[in-house]
Amino acid sequence: MSILNPRVAIVGAGPAGIYAADILLGLAPTASIDLFEKLPAPYGLVRYGVAPDHPRIRKITDALHDVISDPRIRLRCNVDIGTDITIDELRAAYDGVIVATGADLDVRLDIPGIDLPGSFGAADFVAWYDGHPDAPRSWPLTAESVAVIGAGNVALDVTRILAVHAPALDHTDTPDHVLAQLGASPLRDVHLFARRGPADVRFSALELRELAAQHDVDVIVDPQDVVLDAHAERMITQFSQRRIIVRTLIEWAERGNVGTASRRIHLHLRQRPVRLLGDAGVTGIEMERTASDELGRMVGTGELLRYDVGAVYRAVGYRSTPVPGMPFDADAGVVPHLEGRVTDDSGTPIPRLYATGWIKRGPVGLIGSTKSDAAQTVTHLVDDLGTAEANTREETAIAHVAGAVDFDGWLRIDAAERAAGAERGRERTKLVERAEMLAHAAHEQAAEASG
Repeated sequence: MSILNPRVAIVGAGPAGIYAADILLGLAPTASIDLFEKLPAPYGLVRYGVAPDHPRIRKITDALHDVISDPRIRLRCNVDIGTDITIDELRAAYDGVIVATGADLDVRLDIPGIDLPGSFGAADFVAWYDGHPDAPRSWPLTAESVAVIGAGNVALDVTRILAVHAPALDHTDTPDHVLAQLGASPLRDVHLFARRGPADVRFSALELRELAAQHDVDVIVDPQDVVLDAHAERMITQFSQRRIIVRTLIEWAERGNVGTASRRIHLHLRQRPVRLLGDAGVTGIEMERTASDELGRMVGTGELLRYDVGAVYRAVGYRSTPVPGMPFDADAGVVPHLEGRVTDDSGTPIPRLYATGWIKRGPVGLIGSTKSDAAQTVTHLVDDLGTAEANTREETAIAHVAGAVDFDGWLRIDAAERAAGAERGRERTKLVERAEMLAHAAHEQAAEASG
């Protein structure tokens, strides 16, 4: 027996959840979807995880908007799973539940001094400059010299935003309080550390080049850091992207007359963090030089270096927050599953419960990976719907959910942001306060009720 008009709940209105909804409607056109999101606005990491000077990536929201405007999808923002409604209540009310809540926590860097004041996780800093409703409204940008640890694009984003001159962001949707604090920053030097060599960093070539595209910011690379060993030579022979990255780094190392800008980015390769220095707060960082062994693995050399910095930003990876009521593998930072079917402690799939995105596979891959991942999960859900007995849905299981921001409510938030942006000659200015967002979302409803 199959379920002819399935109702499905998707938890998480970021790219993973919205792509899952789009794929599901393609495979099961008679389905209806409730798309739950804990924040008052949709789009997840695209809205709250992409640097504001990357509008080309933010344009992904146009495609996401087209999906959630489908009348078969009901947007339900400002609903927190575990507080406003439980996973078991969702399973009782729907024929399938897909969890796509992503990864929003920093991976811990377990070295001495990591908990000193002045040691920050990249996820928290990104949430601040992207105007996340739950992020603090102020950030201690007081250090003249800071360190960023990481060899991926998040580390580049953090480095670039720390070094940027605030007027360069005037055309973006950056909230005013962020612009003001960036504008008052006394920063002079950013030290970006990667434990890998030039052919093994995880930066994308395009984002790496953006470091040197900033006004009044110099990028400084020590020529010794880009000397190629046998492993690096093999990598650049085999992989074109790595070849481009190495070429860029060598070009920077060979440039003369650098270091004269008011802000400088020092890119250090083959160094790993050993400890943070300081008593009442971060005053420095100790690093160890690394080298590649014959298999390309990074090993310590015993040579230690110290740098005077007043803050350290850790960009060494993200991990997911457990979802109340769902199994969670704390070691791997994901939900246990079989190709998207969430499993219990015995490895048996839990009926009507699925996962996709970073909470399923970990924080790896870009938009293409997210789409293929969602396709795998949704295909299994549709297969299960085709053989399942009709589920006696308990409509009252979600009747108590109140305060949800629907699609029209989101459009009112969107309109308010665009109006605020128009006053500044920009596309939008992002609303930050949750209460303000909810007030805009409910404004028309309140007006109709009073009328």
